[in-house]
Amino acid sequence: MKKLIAIIVAAFTLSNSNAQMEKYHSDKLETVIDLGEYQAIGVAVSPKNRVFISFPKRGGKYDMGLAEIEHGKKVVFPDNSWNDNNLDEDHHFLNVQDLVVDGSNNLWVLDSKPASKGSIAGLNAGGDTVGHFKMLKIDLNTNKVVAVYHFNGLDKSHSGLNDMRIDVDRQLAYLSDPGQAAIVVLDLKTDQARTVLAKSKYTTADTNIVLTYDGHQMRNQQGKPFVSNVNGIALTRDYKYFYFKPINCDELYRIDTKYLSDAQLSDAELMSHVEAVGNVGITHGLVADAKGNIYLTTSTNYTITYISPDGKIHTLLQDSRLLWPDSLGIGTDGYVYFSCSQLQREAPWNNGKDERVLPYRIYRVKLPK
Repeated sequence: MKKLIAIIVAAFTLSNSNAQMEKYHSDKLETVIDLGEYQAIGVAVSPKNRVFISFPKRGGKYDMGLAEIEHGKKVVFPDNSWNDNNLDEDHHFLNVQDLVVDGSNNLWVLDSKPASKGSIAGLNAGGDTVGHFKMLKIDLNTNKVVAVYHFNGLDKSHSGLNDMRIDVDRQLAYLSDPGQAAIVVLDLKTDQARTVLAKSKYTTADTNIVLTYDGHQMRNQQGKPFVSNVNGIALTRDYKYFYFKPINCDELYRIDTKYLSDAQLSDAELMSHVEAVGNVGITHGLVADAKGNIYLTTSTNYTITYISPDGKIHTLLQDSRLLWPDSLGIGTDGYVYFSCSQLQREAPWNNGKDERVLPYRIYRVKLPK
């Protein structure tokens, strides 16, 4: 009898979980590729609509760090050697975190393996006392690596480089660093990095905000809530404004890049130029389109929203399959592409029980007209 009751309870729990998963549905959501057990994070789309995805090393199934989607399948990119674990760290991927295609048809690859002190809420902890970071520039006309950067001057014991954007006009890269609660500005001409706005109110998580999903708080087995400092970032196509925010923060911020790029300004002077854009709630990935819209992925209510140039917030999509929608990429085909990493459903945040819904997928949805 007890066994029968247990089966009924388990069946009810599964049924209830599936019902919750299907609470929201949109026919606008399109699957680009099923990835099985392979967790993708970074997504980038070129002007010719080539789609690239990255896979971090987080203890799960892994076969490559970077791939291009061709005819519905993932193909190793740029070649096998960069994805070969047997080569030294200068010539193979350690932990590909983010991807972006710039306005000159270059794919930029952020290979970021933080030390334990720089990891995001205990995720991707490397165990080392010093993190390992590099950034590759790949010319998509030739598919060749043309430059590798190593972030000279970066505090690699505390850094946790997460997302990046490329300012082609100024030859700078802007990166979020939740490990240091800061923005990192990398000079692409000298490979020199400088850290700004560290531990400011604009880059530091609000620890009073606990991420909650369907009534379940995102806490680890010790009761510690997930907390991430500055994480998602966006750069407008004219390189004028840089948008940023912590995950655990309701407000979206921006700063004019004429100030962010000025190495002579102090943090106090930079902070005076930061603007509050609006209350957008919990968000993960950010990206800007050619019209000046800023897209934000929001896992707690399964949405992608966007802020139009007039400051209004719109919902682009709501669907229960948006399980921690993460990185985004926009090409010229009228779609925004994105990954769903399902971080909130991993075992560490669910009392040791794996709640992931396989397969992992890359999705896309049409941009607003």
